[in-house]
Amino acid sequence: MPQRTLLVVLFDGVQSLDVSGPVEVFAGAETYTPGTYRIRTASLDGAPVRTSSGLTLVPDEPLTVTPRPHTLLVPGGRGTRTPDPRLTDWLREHGPRARRLVSVCTGAILLAEAGLLDGRRVTTHWAYCDKLARDHPAVQVDPDPIYVQDGHVSTSAGVTSGIDLALALVEEDLGREAALAIARHLVVFLRRPGNQAQFSAQLAAQTAQREPLREVQQWITEHPADDLSVESLAERARLSPRHFARAFRTETGMTPGRYVDRVRLEHARRLLEDTGDGVEEISRACGYGTPEAMRRAFLKALGAAPAEYRRRFSPATAR
Repeated sequence: MPQRTLLVVLFDGVQSLDVSGPVEVFAGAETYTPGTYRIRTASLDGAPVRTSSGLTLVPDEPLTVTPRPHTLLVPGGRGTRTPDPRLTDWLREHGPRARRLVSVCTGAILLAEAGLLDGRRVTTHWAYCDKLARDHPAVQVDPDPIYVQDGHVSTSAGVTSGIDLALALVEEDLGREAALAIARHLVVFLRRPGNQAQFSAQLAAQTAQREPLREVQQWITEHPADDLSVESLAERARLSPRHFARAFRTETGMTPGRYVDRVRLEHARRLLEDTGDGVEEISRACGYGTPEAMRRAFLKALGAAPAEYRRRFSPATAR
């Protein structure tokens, strides 16, 4: 198996976990299958860099002398807000030479500034998706997934999603068994698909200000199989259906129906991942009623039927 050089670009203000998370994954792969990866770090002048958290990282070499990498990884962090023009120029010249181009978090902004994401579907940290789309209209920004792979270009959302993407790349290189072994060693789950939303249903919605609406949010989360129609939820909140729907959307940022859909999908996903319950049983437990209704919801949101989702992302079935 050929050795792949992984080059991680360092700069002042880099997010330390954007660097260390993926590096630990690839280092684990090298331990699992020696001779697979050669990991290098480099800064513009080869000088140490200070991360956004205050840690100091010492690179292996200057970018000017580093050999052509197989995988070029660009992390994010506060340093991407006002990048050194020399770094952007280096990426513009050398990025196209890499076999695989990867960004973590706002590292996508650096790749976009270098013109390497035009025409690509990408993602980044949810807080910067609007900025990336606004500043680079030629880039197709998808704010939902934790990572996106478009040809040889892979981009991931905030911080820990870089670990998910790195595991996916190792699986691509060495197979699922190797990726699972590394995930277990790092005590993380190899289960999050790239198209999993960056937010859980509860995090995606704002917390309502009024107590009755907060109670309804909690009720939905704890009782996904119950009647969660607007009329039923409005009665629980002691509001008229029309007033409830308007107030819920104003205070949470989404309609009651969309919130219910997200809660049910999240609950069904967890049951598929963590239990051996049948699809029909899960569909009832999550309020879908029928397996076909749950299947349609999964295909729409995740692009995979429940059975396929379980096959791909349940650790128990992957062994």
